[in-house]
Amino acid sequence: MSVEADPTEQTWSDPGDPGDRAEEMSVSLFEGDEGGLEYAQRQALVALLKQRFISARTHPRDWQVLLDHERMLRSRLNELFLELAVDRTREVAWKRQATSETGGRFPTLLYDAAWSREETLVLVHLRDRLRAGLSAGDARVYIDREDIVEYVASFRPTHATDESGDEKRARNAVLSVVKAGLLIGAPADDRYEISEAVEPLLPLELLQDLLEALRRTNGTEPEPEPTDLFEQDGDEAITGRTDHAGGRDGLGGRDGTDSTGEPA
Repeated sequence: MSVEADPTEQTWSDPGDPGDRAEEMSVSLFEGDEGGLEYAQRQALVALLKQRFISARTHPRDWQVLLDHERMLRSRLNELFLELAVDRTREVAWKRQATSETGGRFPTLLYDAAWSREETLVLVHLRDRLRAGLSAGDARVYIDREDIVEYVASFRPTHATDESGDEKRARNAVLSVVKAGLLIGAPADDRYEISEAVEPLLPLELLQDLLEALRRTNGTEPEPEPTDLFEQDGDEAITGRTDHAGGRDGLGGRDGTDSTGEPA
């Protein structure tokens, strides 16, 4: 006598070979790929290595991946002697060179070069204007190109005679900071938005030392900066370091290049 299956009875499909299931869960993206990261995680890691910083504003997808997988991405950077710095308040993340507990230096992928005199002045001015705008309740802070150029010109030594050359260097410094991502806009724009990354990426002590050194060298005494330019209050979380004053490694400079000098 035959027995018919109850049509209401739940049936289970054959789970198949365990190897097939493992293949479906694999993160392999190309032949021979032995990496353990998913595609989005790899994209975020590349962005951290390639860019000077990522933020929720400039890299929303990578920023979210970083929040979801911060420990994993931090571990991958650590394997390259790099540290991950994250400012959740300003929603900015960047890499910086790790230092040995014994004070020694690790091999580095970062290219370290000093900010120029004009670039330093641009960064000082941007940080000042950003703090003032945010304190006034502005959601976004903007600045005119000519405003920046005039600020740099105020630090010209009294003995300087090459005004056209000085102006050209000031305008090139603006373009350099635009390229670094700290001014948001096209290079040819006359007005830029100041990136909130300026504040956490630039250590207060470094900017203060450089500005004072420039004043002593130039013999100029421009109008004093607002007291909050270098004032670190309890709400401000400045993290990170540079390998030397004016360096472009991580915080104090324009990293994002490899040892060949090519953009990463």
